[in-house]
Amino acid sequence: MRVFVTGATGWVGLAVVKDLLAAGHQVLGLARSEERAQALAAAGASVQLGSLADLATLSRCAAETDGVIHTAFNHDFSKLAESSEEERRAIETIGGALEGSDRPFIVTSGVALLAPGRVTTENEPARAPIPSFPRSPEIDIAKLVARGLRVAAVRLAPTVHGLGDHGFVPRVIGFAREKGVSAYVGDGQNRWPAVHRFDAARVFRLALEHGAEGGPFHAITEEGVPFKQIAEVIGRRLNLPVVALSPEEAAGHFGWFGTFVGIDCPSSSERTRSSLSWQPEHPTLLADLDQPGYFA
Repeated sequence: MRVFVTGATGWVGLAVVKDLLAAGHQVLGLARSEERAQALAAAGASVQLGSLADLATLSRCAAETDGVIHTAFNHDFSKLAESSEEERRAIETIGGALEGSDRPFIVTSGVALLAPGRVTTENEPARAPIPSFPRSPEIDIAKLVARGLRVAAVRLAPTVHGLGDHGFVPRVIGFAREKGVSAYVGDGQNRWPAVHRFDAARVFRLALEHGAEGGPFHAITEEGVPFKQIAEVIGRRLNLPVVALSPEEAAGHFGWFGTFVGIDCPSSSERTRSSLSWQPEHPTLLADLDQPGYFA
C-alpha cells in the first residue's frame, strides 16, 4: 500500500512511518518544514510539505494514496480550541477525499479522559467534547462512519514512551528538577496506562492493514502503572525526595498539568491484541524510565 501519514515527523508519526516502511509499504509523509522533511526522506519516505491547515494538500494526498494514518496535532495547550477545530476540519477533508472508496483511514485518539476511575476497554464509547478539552476526534470520525467510510481510531496511552520521549513523563521530570522534589498526588495509586512508541506504531499499521475493521483499537501495553512508582524512579534517578501532595498542592506544583498527573485512567487492550494479533515487544514504562537517557 501507499500510505499518507500526517504528523509523519512527530514522536508517534515517525515511528509509524518506519514501521510501515519495514513492512513493505510506501509512505507519503506530511512535514511542516524543510528540516523535518529531510529527516523523513532519510527514513525512506516520500515527503509532502504542509500542515493540517493546508486542506487542499490533505485532500489531494489522501486521494492519491491507498490509505491514511492521521497522527498530527498541535500540542500547544494554550491553543487547544483552535487546534481541535483545525483537526476537525482536517479529518472532514481527508474523509471527503476517501468517500466512495474502500480505502482505510486511521485516526489518533486517546484513553486518558474516557472514563477516569475505572478500567476502560475498546467498547467504551467516544468521549464527547467538553469546554476544558474540546478535542474529540472520535466524534468527528463517527460522522464519517455513518457515511460509509472505513475509519477507526487508535487510542493511545497517556504516556507513549521510549528514549527521546518529549511527552508527559519528561514534563514530570522537568517539574521535579524545578521544584527539587519528585511528587505524586494523594496516595499515588492513580494509574497511567503506557505503551512504547514502536509497539504503538505497529497497532496503527495493523489497523490499517485490517481495513479499519473492528476499531477502536487500544495501543496499551500496561493497563495502569501507579503514578507513585513513576515518581519513585524519578526521585531515585535525580537523587530527590519523593513527596505526596494534596490535590490543592498539586495544582500549585504542576500547574495546569496537575489534572493529568492525578488522573486514574486504567485501560485494557485485550480486544486489540486478539483482533490484530498484536503482542507488545518493547520495554515497559518503568524499565524505560530507569535509564540514563530520560535524565540526560
